[in-house]
Amino acid sequence: MDKLVLITGHKNPDTDSICSVIAYSELKKKLGVNASPRRLGEINRETEFVLKHFEVEVPEYLPTVKSQVSDLNMDAIIPVSADISIKTAWNLMKKNNIKTIPVVDDYERLLGVVTLSDITNKYMDALDNNTIASTKTSLRNIVETLNAKLICGSQEAFNTSGKVIVAATNPEDLKGFIDQGDIVITACRLDNQLKAIEHGANCLIITCGGTPSQEVIEEACSKNMVLMTTPIDTFTTSRLINQSIPVGAIMSDKNLIKFNIDDFIDDIKDTMLKTRYRSYPVIDDSNRIKGFISRYHLISQRKKKVILLDHNEKAQAVNGLEEAEILEIIDHHRLGDIQTANPIYIKNEPVGSTSTIVANMYFEMGIRPSKSIAGILCSAILSDTIKFQSPTCTYTDKIAVEKLAEIAGINDIDEYANLMFKEGSTLQGKTPKDIFYQDFKDYTFGKHKIGIGQVNTMDREKVTEMKEELIELMKQLSKNSGYNLLMLLVTDILNQASEVLFVGDEKELISKAFNVSVAENSVYLPGVVSRKKQVIPFISAAVDKL
Repeated sequence: MDKLVLITGHKNPDTDSICSVIAYSELKKKLGVNASPRRLGEINRETEFVLKHFEVEVPEYLPTVKSQVSDLNMDAIIPVSADISIKTAWNLMKKNNIKTIPVVDDYERLLGVVTLSDITNKYMDALDNNTIASTKTSLRNIVETLNAKLICGSQEAFNTSGKVIVAATNPEDLKGFIDQGDIVITACRLDNQLKAIEHGANCLIITCGGTPSQEVIEEACSKNMVLMTTPIDTFTTSRLINQSIPVGAIMSDKNLIKFNIDDFIDDIKDTMLKTRYRSYPVIDDSNRIKGFISRYHLISQRKKKVILLDHNEKAQAVNGLEEAEILEIIDHHRLGDIQTANPIYIKNEPVGSTSTIVANMYFEMGIRPSKSIAGILCSAILSDTIKFQSPTCTYTDKIAVEKLAEIAGINDIDEYANLMFKEGSTLQGKTPKDIFYQDFKDYTFGKHKIGIGQVNTMDREKVTEMKEELIELMKQLSKNSGYNLLMLLVTDILNQASEVLFVGDEKELISKAFNVSVAENSVYLPGVVSRKKQVIPFISAAVDKL
């Protein structure tokens, strides 16, 4: 499947931001795009009501689009269990041209890693005839490594405590070489085979494809020992047997440097620069192996793909946007300060809601939105246009609502809108901070940093009660974050007016923009309900006059 495309609205999302993102993601999926909606903050009560009413899930929270380990083109993995032989591991590496393989348990959880160097270093221990014993090598591994045929014996009968010897001397001289529990390699010499059994060998390996006599078989079985034959010559058998030891015995598992799939690239760079490993395992939160990365992978990282809805200013966008690839912008606001490396698709229309644009894209493409999608789009348009009372509302918005309401089964648009506003505008239980940040956006006008929040309510008395607390909060925020002006529009939905609370060194902008006195920290503006059309243009014009 194609790489995931993340579709996001703005920070401190309102109903239009959330609903348009969900609906546009569904449209993209119908068009074959692997799209997924995301939110950049907590949803407000109005949005919560709308999503519950139409049984739509809340989008997943997206804290940032900074590059993560998951965005790298990781090397593929071939996980192996700890009990396979180093010969098998070596063959896997050669066949797949890889130099490191992960060792995992039955649940794919990482136990350690094995490199070509680990295998070659262990192979240099071939003169150590206690290797099989020290690594507790299984009988199965020995049989597979030597391509042997098991004549008698089992894993239970196999004793890994002995050493490996080659019986290449006269039978009478073997007594000083063979001890109880040893593994004896011998050619087709009956006398040496019988002597090895007599001296207490636990395992007898007959080389060169030799067939043991009935006497040897009976003696081996009576002593409950292991007897096998291999087509390989004696010299090669003595070299290969150490390749049967399990990879778990040679894997690196102490102080293993590994990265999580969700780690940010910036956070792992220093670790990679301070260490000199060829590659590093990548795991998930359950310690399951996902792949390997090396330094060169940092050069070929894949940027996250994003589509921005209902905003086009960097201050309102997801954190880390500069590290992502913007594919599209769908919006109904003024053009902001976002720049892109390549030409992109932009749909910016002077309508009352981004959801109007998305709804019309469905209709223009001949795609009928589902009942739930039509419902949330209709709700978002009613919300953003304040039931067609906002000066931003257009004829296009009204037509879109009529079409969507029919599909969604909303019989009385006016009644539904009043219910939505009532459920969403209650401020019961909210703190001054909750109210201020409910729908807050940052703007940059020249050198001026200005923040404007808005809360639509039928409960204006509640705001009046905490007015002083809100002003104090805004003063503190202005001081700590360097705002030239902070504003909060408390919009009375019923009376179609806004009380504007404001603080900052440039509060005279309020006076110039709306031709009012600003002796206090608030001013009442009849008829002002739209931040986009009745506030921002006038503040921008006042800044230009400075």
